[in-house]
Amino acid sequence: MSQILWHQLNREELTEALESSEVRGLSQDTVTERLSQNGLNELAEGVKVSPIHLFLNQFKDFMVLVLMGATLISGLLGEYLDAITIVTIIVINAVLGFVQEYRAERSLLALKEMSAPMAKVLRDGKQISIAAKEVVVGDIVLIESGDRVPADIRFLEANNCYVEESALTGESIPVSKHESSLREADLPLGDQRNVGFMGTLVTRGTAIGIVIRTGMATEMGKIANLIQSTEEMQTPLQHRLEQLGKILIAVAIALTLMVVVAGIMHGQPAYGMFLAGVSLAVAAIPEGLPAIVTVALALGVQRMIKRKAIVRKLPSVETLGCASVICSDKTGTLTQNKMTVTNVWLSDRALSVTGHGYVPNGALFENGREVDTRHDNSIKRLLQISALCNNARLVQNENIERKGKNQVEQEEWLLNGDPTEGALSVLATKLGSPAKMLEALYTRVKEFPFDSERKLMSVVLSHQGGRIVAAKGAPDVLLEQCSHILWQGKVISLTPALRQKCASAYEQMGKSALRVLAMAYRELSSYDRCEQVEDAERSLIFVGLTGMIDPPRAEVKDAISTCRAAGIKTVMITGDHQLTAEAIAGSLGIIPRGGESISGRQLEALSDDELDKRVENIYVYARVSPEHKLRIVRALQRKGHVVAMTGDGVNDAPAIKAADIGIAMGINGTDVTKEASSLILSDDNFSTIVAAIEEGRGIYENIRKFIRYLLASNVGEILVMFLAMMAGLPLPLVPIQILWVNLVTDGLPAMALGVDQAENDLMKHRPRKAKENIFSRRLGWKIISRGILIGVCTLAAFWVTLQEGDLVKAQTVAFATLVIAQLIHVFDCRSSRSIFHRNLLQNKYLLLAVLSSLILMLGVMYITPLQPIFNTVPIGLREWSLVVVAAAIPSVFFGVGSVMSGNKSKKKSNKWNSAAKAA
Repeated sequence: MSQILWHQLNREELTEALESSEVRGLSQDTVTERLSQNGLNELAEGVKVSPIHLFLNQFKDFMVLVLMGATLISGLLGEYLDAITIVTIIVINAVLGFVQEYRAERSLLALKEMSAPMAKVLRDGKQISIAAKEVVVGDIVLIESGDRVPADIRFLEANNCYVEESALTGESIPVSKHESSLREADLPLGDQRNVGFMGTLVTRGTAIGIVIRTGMATEMGKIANLIQSTEEMQTPLQHRLEQLGKILIAVAIALTLMVVVAGIMHGQPAYGMFLAGVSLAVAAIPEGLPAIVTVALALGVQRMIKRKAIVRKLPSVETLGCASVICSDKTGTLTQNKMTVTNVWLSDRALSVTGHGYVPNGALFENGREVDTRHDNSIKRLLQISALCNNARLVQNENIERKGKNQVEQEEWLLNGDPTEGALSVLATKLGSPAKMLEALYTRVKEFPFDSERKLMSVVLSHQGGRIVAAKGAPDVLLEQCSHILWQGKVISLTPALRQKCASAYEQMGKSALRVLAMAYRELSSYDRCEQVEDAERSLIFVGLTGMIDPPRAEVKDAISTCRAAGIKTVMITGDHQLTAEAIAGSLGIIPRGGESISGRQLEALSDDELDKRVENIYVYARVSPEHKLRIVRALQRKGHVVAMTGDGVNDAPAIKAADIGIAMGINGTDVTKEASSLILSDDNFSTIVAAIEEGRGIYENIRKFIRYLLASNVGEILVMFLAMMAGLPLPLVPIQILWVNLVTDGLPAMALGVDQAENDLMKHRPRKAKENIFSRRLGWKIISRGILIGVCTLAAFWVTLQEGDLVKAQTVAFATLVIAQLIHVFDCRSSRSIFHRNLLQNKYLLLAVLSSLILMLGVMYITPLQPIFNTVPIGLREWSLVVVAAAIPSVFFGVGSVMSGNKSKKKSNKWNSAAKAA
């Protein structure tokens, strides 16, 4: 039964295939049998994971296991404060991870809530209401305006029935449904106009349908299955931190063993060297890394909330920072989701309409000059028809707070009714002919509703001077019912030449992806009864054309341009028609010269290999299904891209979950989409993504700064000990000093560095590669070179002081040199170039952190009771001079080198520029 193409069958074939009856419906025995065979008409929840199991899974991460080992070592050494800190970090991370995963599991529950609670069906010849979950295949279902379709149905009768399917198909306006069979075999969901889909909303009319699929076999069920079976990708941040943890633990153990062995070989006591080695190991493992990452992400999240972006999963902020492709839905994301009349044609005049959305402010322009509508009979008549042959109404929203007496906000205006008719109502109100004013002059006598066969709507109106017929509809159909035309304010015969002008005008508007409606009217004589539609819709006077579109959001074009400058490709994926999608993409600058656009049907014909070859050059995907969206995301990921997927409909949810970062719309987004996403835009504004990208890049760079600072410092600490052991010198630092250095330098300064301000050129670089090593872009070299110099300078200060014969003083100098070298180095880490390229006073938190660290260092040196504990003595001005000079050398040396290198590059660039100008 699942292989049957239901949209191709006629009524008799449908009832025969489903063993049902239009007159009596199903018998109760048949219903019971089918319920036992197919189960209830509801979405399966899949395998449930208990909350306890979810929580315990958080402790399987490699870095967490490393931190647990560090906790044990710190406890054995008596460093209980360190141990408590690490345990707290582990628990906080576990709780955050648990909350994120638990909320993600709710996406299917939100999908289930979209299904209809009740359904009206025909059983044993009687109409009854039942729970929608009890509907079975073959049931005859009755639906009307306001109902949700309880299952996938094939329409047997459709009376002016319109269904809102945007959440499923991406279609921006409600679609008309009919009962006629469709002969074409391969039809996208949006073109199956004789099929209703589970969970979609009937906005107008009534219909009778026969159930063809229930539960997980429905199109909504397929999406539920995709959500269940789609695994979330590990974020680049998680991958890099795991990679870093493994590297650090291996390096720390190896170097610590080398130091211990070297010390013992040179006559140091084994127990003392063991303590020193363990202290070095604790110092080398960055137990503060998860805390820094969490704090940096959390503060980034707070900044993003102020910029209208709500983060559901912390790592997603960083992930968006390395996104190389943004796959965006069209309707409501790139566009306003408000059908708007933008063009009018009458009397061979092409006019443009200004204004945005539903705000009733705007004007008509011709060749850049505003048109006076008050004295133009043709325009006045077109506006009358737009307002009166219309069931939609523009109303003010009284539930929002006004920001000023003269300020007209888009949110202050709401539309009640069909979006297409709403666009015409807004047009009439904009140009001075609102429905309320005209309804005082005209009274509706009769309406002939729009239907999919006639493709027309007409109304009979009475007024003080008599009666009139006003009609609107498809231009080619309405034109056939017209015998005259209102041409430059006068009614004349509609000659073949004038017909051709009208036809050319609507064809040209159609090529611009506009939805075109024609307007016509006829004055009725006293003997015209107009009881039948055929009597009303004949011998009409053609007035003109209106072209409407769901316009792009005003700020999106600049946002896409910013993304392009940052090396990020924007791709439009929509369920709408290809021509409409191409027009919007072209106006926004999404498609570059030579870029491709393909439809869902063309995509279906491509194999995965063929898609992989073409995917880099495709910028628009139109008329696509949920399976197509998922396939596009995975193709881009196979090409090495970090993919961000935006959307608002149920049809976007599987792709949003599969993408590296899923972005849902907060205003128009469904609960299903929000639950599957990592980031929610509370203003549905595409440009907010640019702010999120900037935050993400800044956070990742701050994490790299922290890693650079921490590891260079740790390399310096280990190298001091290693070189001293290899040279046969005494221990430059005792174990308690190593742990204190770790506390003083790895605490507040590192935390302040993790929330540093971003550099100015952050959004002028291409996104980093998804598999980029954490030490790429010369970070590894910076860590090793600065670490070596810090270690060598500290050891030199220790050796110089040791010549005086006082080991404790020499160890105190080494201790002070190592701390101050790291505190100077923290300012060097703020810039990708050198310490001289950024304002040292910009980060106030860092200044306070460094000051706190200096106080802690001086405390153990000059507070008498602490001196024997930390093996320190007070030092004089001569020793302090040595400490400051030795500590400053690493950062100053590389800073001067960077400045000189930059000056050479600038001179070379200027030389080439001068030569180019001369040429």
